[in-house]
Amino acid sequence: MPGHLRVILGDQLSPAIAALAGLDPGADTVLMAEVMGECTYVPHHPQKIALVLAAMRHFARALRARGVAVRYVALDDPANTGTLAGEVARACAALKPDAIIATEPGEYRVLEAMRGWAEQTGIPCEIRDDTRFLCSRADFAAWAGSKKQLRMEFFYREMRRRHRILMEGDDPVGGKWNYDPENRKSLPAGLAPPEAKRFPPTAETREVLALVAARFADHYGSLDAFDWPVTARDAEAGFADFLARRLPGFGDWQDAMAADRDFMFHSLVSVPLNLGLLDPLDLCRRAEAEYEAGRAPLNAVEGFIRQILGWREFIRGIYWRHMPGYATLNALGADLPLPDFYWTGATDMRCMAQAIGQTLRRAYAHHIQRLMVTGNFALLAGIAPDAVDRWYLAVYADAYEWVEMPNTRGMALHADGGFVGSKPYAASGAYIARMSDYCAGCHYDVKDAAGPRACPFNALYWDFIARHADRFAANPRMAMPVRTWHKMAEPKRRALRDRAAELRRRLQHGDRI
Repeated sequence: MPGHLRVILGDQLSPAIAALAGLDPGADTVLMAEVMGECTYVPHHPQKIALVLAAMRHFARALRARGVAVRYVALDDPANTGTLAGEVARACAALKPDAIIATEPGEYRVLEAMRGWAEQTGIPCEIRDDTRFLCSRADFAAWAGSKKQLRMEFFYREMRRRHRILMEGDDPVGGKWNYDPENRKSLPAGLAPPEAKRFPPTAETREVLALVAARFADHYGSLDAFDWPVTARDAEAGFADFLARRLPGFGDWQDAMAADRDFMFHSLVSVPLNLGLLDPLDLCRRAEAEYEAGRAPLNAVEGFIRQILGWREFIRGIYWRHMPGYATLNALGADLPLPDFYWTGATDMRCMAQAIGQTLRRAYAHHIQRLMVTGNFALLAGIAPDAVDRWYLAVYADAYEWVEMPNTRGMALHADGGFVGSKPYAASGAYIARMSDYCAGCHYDVKDAAGPRACPFNALYWDFIARHADRFAANPRMAMPVRTWHKMAEPKRRALRDRAAELRRRLQHGDRI
């Protein structure tokens, strides 16, 4: 008797995923497919491809160990059609299931394709809500209602109340909802963050690495340092290590950057969490337990929980509320092409070289490197959002469109005009100098604004303010820099605009910056 075909995508590697609910091991088959289309719709970092494929293979093995029938299509299978739709159709032709059951994907384009599977195959297709998230799309829509502005802080408070995290009755533990002002310290000289626990590749993962090296040699990034967790067991070990060794320092220094310190005090959980190897509510409750046990301070625990319970869920809600139109937004009219150094790291700006070079090696950079270095430069220079979106989605191991696009197009570029953030996160080189040691030994002088060796961030910042002064003059969080700009002497303003124009010309022509 035919059963159901249950489709599991590469970022849905959770035993409790909705598509597996009610599975009949005696009749149903799980389909998992490594397809070229998903590896190449942007030129994904080889480590991202290897991570997903290796994690998929380990997950399939775990399902089989439970007696589940798995139809697994490897990337190098000669019969592989190269697309998800093609593999669903091929499986349906071979197995003739009663129904296709899938969990909603994390990318709009995949959902649109998935909605066509029933017509394509002639077999009913049920697309279930992704219950791994703590706020469903319907719940987010109900919370958003007819609000003119959606602010993460108020959403976060609601999520804290709903899930009873860091609460004392109806009030937040410690009397404040948000300890972000206490989480902005630069790293003291001589303080070395504990090394993060890493995971040498298994034999199965090494096979994947060889396959990826052969198939994607032209993609940005190196496989040499691959040591990501690809099983739930390893992901759990990595999180336990963070709780014990880095969470206590995470609060104070979560925004700090330091040369050749790839991971600082960060948890790195976004990589396995976005694959489905960890449970977000479990992570929040265990971090809360560290505070309750006196092993981690409140500003560290609240800051970590806010990223998962607040920001992660809010960003997903924004994505689904505004797609597909969100992908076309360009409120600031940015139009410069993405500079080649985003792909190579070949720049004399030490901060950019550090953040991009680390991304080449690790397929990872932490949130301040992404927001206030590579994102800030793209914002100030006016780089086209489509190109920046494509880059962020391609280069990071934790990037899936539902989380990447609102963070990039919304938070970093302000291209959505304020859906995600009430102000653009624009900053001059002074911010980078304050929060990092990157400026020491840089080719450019962070204290100079308009000279030939002036830090590019400085003139580009003031040029950004000047270009968008009318838009931001009425913004309470941007009015001060606009007023400062208007108060500057005309020769100084002219020198800043000329320096910025020169930099933008060099970017357009592909000259080294």
